[in-house]
Amino acid sequence: MSSSSSKTLMDLLKQPSAKRLKRVSSPSSTENFTYSAFSSSSSCKDGEEDPKDVASLTSEQKSRMEFNRSLAKAKRNLKLCSDKISKLKANGEGVGYVKLQELLIEETWLEALPGEFQKPYAGNLCKFVEKEISGGVPIYPPQHLIFNALNTTSFDRVKAVIIGQDPYHGPGQAMGLSFSVPKGVKVPSSLMNIYKELKQDLGCSVPLHGNLEQWAVQGVLLLNAVLTVRHHQANSHANKGWEQFTDAVIKTISQKKEGVVFILWGNYAQAKARLVDETKHHILKSAHPSGLSANRGFFGCRHFSQTNQLLEKMGIPPIEWQL
Repeated sequence: MSSSSSKTLMDLLKQPSAKRLKRVSSPSSTENFTYSAFSSSSSCKDGEEDPKDVASLTSEQKSRMEFNRSLAKAKRNLKLCSDKISKLKANGEGVGYVKLQELLIEETWLEALPGEFQKPYAGNLCKFVEKEISGGVPIYPPQHLIFNALNTTSFDRVKAVIIGQDPYHGPGQAMGLSFSVPKGVKVPSSLMNIYKELKQDLGCSVPLHGNLEQWAVQGVLLLNAVLTVRHHQANSHANKGWEQFTDAVIKTISQKKEGVVFILWGNYAQAKARLVDETKHHILKSAHPSGLSANRGFFGCRHFSQTNQLLEKMGIPPIEWQL
């Protein structure tokens, strides 16, 4: 799982552009974003761009540069988390356990959520997760991916939020991003329905994989309400404190940011609307994309084009949804 998740970030830079049948106006596919494309404008000392060079870039080039910065930061955060786990194992501590607060690496979230891990509920949550990881039943996702959503999508980059319930509970599926699975893992039915709606809405071709990291790097926070789960036991880590933590994340976005699009699929996600100030943000609701309810209001919701239209009205670069 670790090696698969690490590779997928690099894969974002290697994928060929996919054809589109139709689309709303947005930057060219981020799949082609490369660091070398900006080598001429990124040669200043300390890695800072020359203001003159930056000013001469097109909006597309600036978007690519911003994507690359976010991607590099996400890769760094992932490596730091992986290194913490590896260090424990190297010290002969077996599976080991890294304290939860040490696995949230992204500085912007630590600044946005000051003191959250010092609250009583967080202490109880940490003890529970530690006990679960130390037990004999596998826990998903792997430790270094528990906060993958926050470590990949920095607080200052959040444009949209897609809320899930809890991680996939099968081996190798969960990667810390709601609805997403690593490349090489069969695309779950709910995600396949999301792809079908994307094709109907924007004409996006259906990917052969289920990795949504490209959305996360662009500013789509793929947040599950519960961040861990026991092997083959859905909702086994519900009501242990995770909901209080992720509610704090949603409240913080609502209070400290403006113009974020909250995409709420299904009753569980829609219940989170109470945490969002609708005078400052946008809320899109529909049925859940699962096979049981996709035909009851998810298909045809057009949330992807609506999200981009809302962002563009606010002068915010839209999401490139094509994977």
